Amino acid sequence: MNITMILEMAASADDRAVVTANGRSSTAGQILDLARRAATGFTEYPAILYSGINHLAYPVALFGAAMAGVPFVPLNYRLGDAQLAALKDRHPGALVLDQKELDSWIDSLSDSVPMDDADRPPAHYDGDAVAVIIYTSGTTAAPKAAILRHRHLLAYVLNTIEFSSASPEDATVVAVPPYHIAGLTNLMSNLYSGRRVVYLDAFEPRAWIETVRREKVTHAMVVPTMLARIVDATTEEDAGQPFLKSLAYGGARTPRPVLERALALFPDTNFVNAYGLTETASSIAVLGPEDHRTAFASSDPAVRDRLGSVGQPLPGIEIAIRGEDGTPTPQGETGLVFVRGEQISGEYGGKSVLDDEGWFATRDLGHLDAGGFLFIEGRSDDTIIRGGENIAPAEIEDVLHDHPGIIEAAVIGVPDPEWGQRLVAVVVGAGDPDEIKQFVRDRLRSSKTPDVIVFQNELPRTETGKLLRRNLVAELENNNA
Repeated sequence: MNITMILEMAASADDRAVVTANGRSSTAGQILDLARRAATGFTEYPAILYSGINHLAYPVALFGAAMAGVPFVPLNYRLGDAQLAALKDRHPGALVLDQKELDSWIDSLSDSVPMDDADRPPAHYDGDAVAVIIYTSGTTAAPKAAILRHRHLLAYVLNTIEFSSASPEDATVVAVPPYHIAGLTNLMSNLYSGRRVVYLDAFEPRAWIETVRREKVTHAMVVPTMLARIVDATTEEDAGQPFLKSLAYGGARTPRPVLERALALFPDTNFVNAYGLTETASSIAVLGPEDHRTAFASSDPAVRDRLGSVGQPLPGIEIAIRGEDGTPTPQGETGLVFVRGEQISGEYGGKSVLDDEGWFATRDLGHLDAGGFLFIEGRSDDTIIRGGENIAPAEIEDVLHDHPGIIEAAVIGVPDPEWGQRLVAVVVGAGDPDEIKQFVRDRLRSSKTPDVIVFQNELPRTETGKLLRRNLVAELENNNA
C-alpha cells in the first residue's frame, strides 16, 4: 500500500472542498488530478524537497511524490542559504520546490493538459518504500533524517481514524509548519476522515482566533506556545468559540496553568493531548476529552494530576518503562520510555535503531500510573546530575510555572567544580530571585532548588514550541552563569 490511497479514497467519497489555502479551496479530486500531473515530472528526480509554507502545493507535492515513488522531504522554509545548501548536498539531484515559486508551480500544473487514464503515471504501491524524510527538531543534538515508510504512516491513519467519519460542516485549522510530523499526519488524517483543512501560512494568535470564527472551524491542533498565546489573546467575546468542538495540543510539554486557563475559557470544547515523535509517525498516546474533564473537576490529587499526563496508548501501540539496565521499572517509578507498534519507524538514514524485539527507545523519561496513564518527565539527555543525584528539570519547571510572576521557565545544569552541575532556572517574567528560590524550596527539597535565577525576555524554542536547552546551556556557560 501507498499513502496515495488516502487521497484516492477521499476523492471517491464526495466532492466537498478538503483544503482551503491562500484564498482558494480545492476538492480531493482536484488535488488528486494535480498530484498526478506533478508525478509525471517527479519521476525524473531521486527526491522532492519542499521548502515552503502551508500551501495547496504541499498536499500536491506530497502525494505527487508518493505516486512517483520518490521520497518527499519537507524542509524548514526559514533555513539560511548555507543550511539549505547543505541539505541539497545530502539529496543530490533532488527537485526543490521553493516558497517563492509555489503559486506559479500550482498554476502551471493547473494549466497543463488534463491526462487521460492511459497517460497517468503508474502508481508505486510498495508499502516498504520510503514515503517521507523528516529532519528532527534537534533540541538536544544535531537534527537527524528520520525515515518514514508508507506502511508506518498508513498504520497510524488506518488504526486511529474512521474513513469519511467527519460531518459535512467539519473543518480544522492547521498552523503547525509543514516540515513537522504533526503537519504531515494532520493533513492525511483529516483527508481520510473527510474534514476540510484550513491552512494558515503563519501563526498569529488574533489571526488564528478570527480564522476559527470566520471559517466555523470545528477542530484544531496547536503546540503549547501557540495555546499560551491564544489564551492570552482571547477576549470575553472570543471565549467559548461556538463551533470549536475539539482542540488538540502536543509537540512539547504544556504548563499546567496554561492548560487550566484554556479549559476554563473553552468549557464546551473537547481537549485532546497527543504525544508522539517524528520516529513514531505521529501520536502514540492520547489524553482524551473525558480524561480532561474528569481530571479538571476532580478533588483527588492522583486523578487531578492526570492533566499533566499524555494519556493512554493508541490502538496497536505498546509502551514499556525501563531502567538504565534495560529491566522493567515498578509502576509509578521513572524510567526510559520504550514504544512498539506497526507505525513505529525508528530509522535514520537507512539504519534502524529498533531493538531485536521491535522496541524503540524514545529517549524520554516517564512513568505509568495505576490507570496506565503515561507521564513524560523530560528528555533523558536533559537530566541534571547534582552531587550524584539525578534531577529531572520538568519537576522544578512545573513548580516555577505555578509562581504568579513567572510566564515561562526552563531549568538546566551548568558545570560546577563542587557539585558536578548546579541548577540554573531561566525564567520569563518578574520576581525577586531569593523569593523564587524559596517558593521552590517550600515545595521541593533544597537539593532541587535552583542555585541561580536568570531573567530573559524569551526562551529559545523551535517553531513547534520545543525548548532548545542546548542553546541555553551554551549561552549560560559562555556567560559563566
